Amino acid sequence: MDLLHYDSQPTHVVGIIGGAVAGSEAAALVAEKGAIAVVFEQGARPYGKIEDGLPRWHDKLRQKEYERIDANLSREGVFFVPNTKVGEDVQLATLCKEYGLSAILLANGAWRDRPLPIEGIDAYVGRGLLYQNPFVYWFNHYHEAGYRGPQYEVLDRAIVVGGGLASVDVVKVINLELYAAALRKLGHEIDITELEVKGIPKICEDHGVDPASLGIHGATLYYRRSMEEMPVATADDPTPEQLAKLKVARVKIMERVMRKYLVHFEGNAAPAGAIVEDGRLVGLRFDRTEVVDGRVRTVAGAGFDVRAPLVISSIGSVPEPIAGIPTRGELYDYADWKTGAVRERQGIFGLGNVLTGQGNIKDSRQNAMEITAQVASDFLGVGEGADGGTRGRVSVNVEPAVEAALHGRWLDAAAVRKVGAFVAARHADIGYTDYASWMAAHRAE
Repeated sequence: MDLLHYDSQPTHVVGIIGGAVAGSEAAALVAEKGAIAVVFEQGARPYGKIEDGLPRWHDKLRQKEYERIDANLSREGVFFVPNTKVGEDVQLATLCKEYGLSAILLANGAWRDRPLPIEGIDAYVGRGLLYQNPFVYWFNHYHEAGYRGPQYEVLDRAIVVGGGLASVDVVKVINLELYAAALRKLGHEIDITELEVKGIPKICEDHGVDPASLGIHGATLYYRRSMEEMPVATADDPTPEQLAKLKVARVKIMERVMRKYLVHFEGNAAPAGAIVEDGRLVGLRFDRTEVVDGRVRTVAGAGFDVRAPLVISSIGSVPEPIAGIPTRGELYDYADWKTGAVRERQGIFGLGNVLTGQGNIKDSRQNAMEITAQVASDFLGVGEGADGGTRGRVSVNVEPAVEAALHGRWLDAAAVRKVGAFVAARHADIGYTDYASWMAAHRAE
């Protein structure tokens, strides 16, 4: 299909911001229904958190998702526009008003770390405090020859504030780095991915090393609720029986993680204050908590201090603001959570992580608790199956959002050609010819 010379019947042209899991699924669905999808991706590659948010040992999952995203974005009727950030390289208002797109789907993900809820704490970023997203990005790329980003030192007795899947990955990263470094000092060749797959005790055993002899305490994960309430395995509106099973599954999952990666866990602990010395964060003050009627409450007089050389906050990610999109708290403001319709912005819909603000991979099939728990176990490396995938677990609102988008305005041939001229000009600016050639020239190391 050639947008520049389009001369067919009026059609829908849907702009999609973000080309990763949810965005590529939406693009493929738009094309499948006979409409045109124009995907604006801020990066050179479309893989989003599949590439930069999942620790690098998820290689099987990553490759599987790359292939699915590539297939979606290569199909007829989908036009990929990389290195184009909406709000910088092109304004949302321009797409809506000047080019009159039928609808806009927001699939730009949740990349902004939710702030640690301690007043003034961000003054210590880089001085004892890190956030999950830059830390995991560093872990994924620091070994690459072309990496020029920040360098972080992984320190023993680091603490992580979190509770979800991503925070479990963070404590795993810390311990894998610590034990790999210690074993390498003894002259052993250690591959991080193999260490994650087999587990720290098994690799130590293979090399005739007692893990305790290495003198490593390891990372500790602090969560404001109990272990059985961790959102590592979830379901919508579970029955009391299902909830009881979920609680048991969560404890089993986390205990396996603790055994396999030698991490520690402290529940019912909410961050309440900073411990600062010489302008550096050296620990946190925690409140002891209890859960009453589903709500977290502070236990009076039960606070405690934890000193740590490194604090990593992993309490969730939220979407970055886009000019023209109203917000409500940390998320975009939605009038309809099923379709993701943005309040008072006709024809604009959110989907994927941008809708929920969750960076986790969730099972959207809405079925058995056993599947939910198994997915979480596999994802965290403690299940019996292969690396957990996201297929079948993309945002539950992709199809309703696309259906709603295709009720938007029709573009006649002249309007489609106008959009085509814009896409062609942007492609010329960045040197883009076709998807396969572009991706071949922009492969990850």
